Amino acid sequence: MIDITLLGTGSPMIDPNRAGPSTLVKAGDSVFLVDCGRGVLMRAAAAGVGAANITALLLTHLHSDHITDLSDVITTRWVTTFVPTPLPIIGPPGTRAVVDATLAALAPDISYRIHHHADITEPPSVQVYEYTDGQVWDDAGVRITAAPTDHRPVEPTLGFRVEHDGASVVLAGDTVPCAGLDELAKGANALVHTVIRADLVQQMPLQRIRDILDYHSSVEQAAATAARAGVGTLVLTHYVPPLVPGQEDQWRAQAATEFSGPVEIGDDLLRVSVGN
Repeated sequence: MIDITLLGTGSPMIDPNRAGPSTLVKAGDSVFLVDCGRGVLMRAAAAGVGAANITALLLTHLHSDHITDLSDVITTRWVTTFVPTPLPIIGPPGTRAVVDATLAALAPDISYRIHHHADITEPPSVQVYEYTDGQVWDDAGVRITAAPTDHRPVEPTLGFRVEHDGASVVLAGDTVPCAGLDELAKGANALVHTVIRADLVQQMPLQRIRDILDYHSSVEQAAATAARAGVGTLVLTHYVPPLVPGQEDQWRAQAATEFSGPVEIGDDLLRVSVGN
């Protein structure tokens, strides 16, 4: 079994009921945090997962809403736990520079804590790995593969496929339909895909909001990707505009025009299990 928990289903558009983009994937004894938008650790705590429980952090790309709480993940793991191993952070090229800049911004805080606490003698320990595609993880029965997606002009961007004990889950991140994601998602038990309601976004007054149509998949496009790849379940997240309670059937109906399988649409902390 692989358990998927939508920690944050929001977007850069503030929604008091939805944290920023982040998904938790539990495979065997391993727990992977995919992206770390605003409020991620609060939602993880509600799901029963603390910073010490995170096996690795996977970043699909470096847009601000997907890495807002990177400093919180690093700092909380360092200050409040006794994890002896570095936190692996896996992402596209540019990830190391972002992590280094985050640690530099935290330099005063790091200094304060080292000088105050006798049992904190070293700064936070992380290990950054940058990929554009290929296998990025193989440990404890879990294999993770990355593939390029298309979120231009944001590039490079990644999707991830997590496999364990015959089950597979794909995290698309932000992307328009592309061959890389089609191949990555082929035959997966579930595809977690960020989506926008193109019909609603087109009506928004700000051009900068309408611009997101250029590099995000609509509900229908995400569903068509799921259909082409032959996935078992489509899990929608990162709703733009914010999903209004009671309108779930509208989003599901749009997906159903392209994909005949189960479609999961829900609030933060929605849990979906796949596999035997």
